[in-house]
Amino acid sequence: MIVINWLAFVQVFVAAFISATIVVAAYATGLRLLVRAGRAPVVAPAEFTDAITVISEKEARKAEKAAAKAAKRSPLTDGQKRMALVGAYLSFGVAGAAVAGGLLLIIFNH
Repeated sequence: MIVINWLAFVQVFVAAFISATIVVAAYATGLRLLVRAGRAPVVAPAEFTDAITVISEKEARKAEKAAAKAAKRSPLTDGQKRMALVGAYLSFGVAGAAVAGGLLLIIFNH
């Protein structure tokens, strides 16, 4: 007869839900602060098969130009931009620490 420990199941579910929420919220906050700091991440297009549409070089240059223009129009002072950048890095650090903590629990929890 199989016996399921439902309390342990609920504990794992709650821990996974909370940790996923922390990782996603910290990463999203980091991206938002990165954009506010005037450093919008622009990723160069990659070459893929027919299944994925790839933006052209012209579209990539247009996106970079728009990001640079938005950074110039930012109402934030240099100090505020610097604080937003520090906050972005801290948010990314929190997300990374949550992932690393979860991995450590999986690896070393016997």
